[in-house]
Amino acid sequence: MVAVGARVVAGGDGAVKHIHGEYEADLRTWLVMKVGWVERSRKMMTKMGLLDQLNTTAKAWDELAAEALQADPTRSGAMGDWSFVDVAGHLNGWRVRSVARLEAAASGAEPPPPPWPDGLSTETDEGVDAINRWIYEQYHDRPLAEILSEAQDQWRRMQAAAEAIPEPDLLTPGRYPWLGGYPLGEVITGAAAHFHEEHEADIRHWLSSQHG
Repeated sequence: MVAVGARVVAGGDGAVKHIHGEYEADLRTWLVMKVGWVERSRKMMTKMGLLDQLNTTAKAWDELAAEALQADPTRSGAMGDWSFVDVAGHLNGWRVRSVARLEAAASGAEPPPPPWPDGLSTETDEGVDAINRWIYEQYHDRPLAEILSEAQDQWRRMQAAAEAIPEPDLLTPGRYPWLGGYPLGEVITGAAAHFHEEHEADIRHWLSSQHG
């Protein structure tokens, strides 16, 4: 799958590390959700299915964000020591690249370099950790309303770009050399999975802990 993020434990200073079985807020729920999303993603690899996945994920995120706003979005615990604000920024930071890839494909152009500093690689644990720290620093002090507005705009732009791309271009492996042989559609399934597989269960666990 095209890399869009990483399952991490977060520290208050933005330090992160990958999970290798030592931590999971709700492991059983997360595993069930992960298996379900893998299976559904396989069935969604048509243009209509991908567009539906974008709509469904954007709606699910908006609904979860609305719940978080009724709680205390600055309270830690949404992912390790991170608050909901930090997790929302984390998702946006990775989604920047997904938006850029889809818009590049729609316009017949090469995607721009990723927003994080040159030399940071998504191919190693150390590189992903460094990217996560960089994203944390970019978003940590931004207002939540601004972050949520950016997320809505990102989903809208992904939807518009995907609608403009012919189905064969979305589904054909190797169509875009800059994706390393993966089909473009995996940018969409990867962005959806980053939220649903890697963060949704933790956020819901955090919400339930606030409700007593």
